[in-house]
Order: sequence, then structure tokens, then C-alpha cells
Amino acid sequence: MRTNIPVVKAILQANEAVASENRTAFDAAGLLAVNLMSSPGAGKTSLILATVERLPDTLKVGVIEGDIASTLDAERIAARNIPVVQINTGGACHLDAPMIRSALPHLPLTALDLLFIENVGNLVCPAEFDLGAHLNIVIASVPEGHDKPYKYPGMFQKADGVVLNKADLLEILDFDLEAFRHGLRILRPDAPLFILSCRTGDGLETWIDWLMGQYRLRRERHGR
Repeated sequence: MRTNIPVVKAILQANEAVASENRTAFDAAGLLAVNLMSSPGAGKTSLILATVERLPDTLKVGVIEGDIASTLDAERIAARNIPVVQINTGGACHLDAPMIRSALPHLPLTALDLLFIENVGNLVCPAEFDLGAHLNIVIASVPEGHDKPYKYPGMFQKADGVVLNKADLLEILDFDLEAFRHGLRILRPDAPLFILSCRTGDGLETWIDWLMGQYRLRRERHGR
């Protein structure tokens, strides 16, 4: 006699419950939590640092850094005097809501305005696990090619916004920007696309203006 056990469903349901608790904690603290997802090397840490450099000095930012191993990215962030907590997943290909919950006591939540959660570099698993963040941002990069929305639809379907990084290489590499746009429009027609370069700074202001708009909107909704 065969017994069916919905293990995956149970895991996801448990994760959703903790994600809801995380979101409640973020709302109570009055901050905007942003989950950054991408393949390895697309520029998650670079986007965080480039963004922080251009934000108003009055805006306080914290970071949760997720990696399979090492603290290299967290060290880059800490060197800028940004509060950061490292989560090493020990082989897991994504962060989950309980991992985020475990990191929260180590951050000055009520003193923060923005919290960036840098997920593990992966275009599959992170899309399946809600962390409690208010925004899911997918970062692609020109060297990866223009086919990522077609190959990883699950990730791009979860995106509230998409960043195309390393745009300074568009004229050098064989990247079909219109094909990339088309793939994104099929999956998330309302998601804004930000074409930028963290290295040169081109395009960053449009991204930051949108992010600040999302921050102000959330503050208004919660009467702050």
C-alpha cells in the first residue's frame, strides 16, 4: 500500500507562515524590505553598494547577505559601515523565511529605512520561497545573454522589478535587448525594467527614483 506524503507542500506552507511573520516585523519597523535575486556574478552586491552611495544620507540601510559559503560579500558591505548579517546556507541553493527570521535580532530594524536581502546566486530555487520581503527584484546582466527570461520563467514571473546590469557592455557583446524585453513582457508585463551599469553609474538614478517611490508609498500606506 502506497502512502502519499505532500512533503514539499508542507515545507512551502510552513515557509509562508514564517514569511508572513517576517513581513509583519518589517511593517512594524517601518522599513522597506527588498529581496535581490540573480545568478552568480550578475551584480547583487554591486547594486547594493552603488545604490547606497546615491541614496540620501538620512536613509538608513541594512543588509542580510546570503551565500552558500564565505563572508566575502558581507565584508565588502561592512566596509561601508552598513549593518550586515551573514547567512551561510551550508549548501542550500536559496534563503528561506526561517533563515531571515533568525537574522532579524542581529539588525537594528527600527532604525532602518531599507533592508536589502541578497539571496543566494541562483535563478531557480529562490523564486519558490517567500522571505517576507515587500519587493522581489531580479538582476540579470548583459554577459549572461538575453535568453534568461525564456529559460527561467519562474524567477521572472515573481519579479516586481528587473535590473539589467552591466549595460556598458551592450555594444560589445551579442545581447538582443528587444528579445530580453519581449521575454519579460510575456511573463511580467507590468514589471519595470532598469537598464544600468553599476560600474559606470549610468541608469542608476532611474532605479533609485523608483525604489524611493516604493519606499514612500509603503510609508504612506502605514501612516508614517
